Amino acid sequence: MNRIIDLQTALLDLLQKVHDSDVRLIAGGGFGIYLKTDYVRKSDMRTLLNQLPEPRSTNDLDLFLRPELLIESSKLKPLVSAIEELGYEVVPGAEKYQFAKPGPDGTDVGGIKIDILTGPQSRFQGTRVKADTRRARPKPSVGIHAHPVDEALTLEEGLLSIALSGNLSSGDDWESEIFLPHPYTFSMMKLFAFRDRLEDPNKEFGRYHALDLYTILATTTEGEWEYALHLRDQYKDDPSAKEAGNLVSEYFSSQERLGMIRLMESPYYRPELQNEDFMSALQEMFPL
Repeated sequence: MNRIIDLQTALLDLLQKVHDSDVRLIAGGGFGIYLKTDYVRKSDMRTLLNQLPEPRSTNDLDLFLRPELLIESSKLKPLVSAIEELGYEVVPGAEKYQFAKPGPDGTDVGGIKIDILTGPQSRFQGTRVKADTRRARPKPSVGIHAHPVDEALTLEEGLLSIALSGNLSSGDDWESEIFLPHPYTFSMMKLFAFRDRLEDPNKEFGRYHALDLYTILATTTEGEWEYALHLRDQYKDDPSAKEAGNLVSEYFSSQERLGMIRLMESPYYRPELQNEDFMSALQEMFPL
């Protein structure tokens, strides 16, 4: 079973059902990184590093909503309908922002999970959206929430639009637009995710987050790198940016640091990867 193809079909099914609406989705997580890697390879673009790790598998779709959609919640109704029509069910304990579809045999094996996320809580100050560390709740309610990611302070800046094409679950061909976060945004989110999963055996002690971080930097194009340095200077005084610098210094500033150890422990790691160049770029993007 090809999990990437399954996820691509699931995402295309969702995009097909909302294509006439105001819903424009941003794909994060492992699948978003796969899409970026596939994009730069097919485009034969010059990137920051030329050695990439093996692509890792995932069964999640991390989909970010622009805060404006939660503020004007009526615009989310097509997405709510699409999730219901496609057979997704709420995940207990994460109702309205995590949804799952069982696999072919009715179990979790081969199933797909959708996480609905959004930008920082601060984006909802002065609006009708009630936001806390766990969820942002639109008002009026339309049956969907989103998990705020405070470190995604640049979520809407420098987005990359790509065309995603393939087969729907019906077998029909479809092509839709999907957006990917800028490498600065993506890297900051992965740094915090690594920190949060460092001691979690169920999340491989952060190994795949360290691997993702390398891949994000490796697939950064020249234009994206220039814009990343612009964002670095613009947000240098933001608490999240300062903490990102601390995390890089603590975990990714030498081969002996735990972040680099976790990277090299990953089953997808290859000795040819450019560790020194990766660390140098990461420290330049998030200086201490």
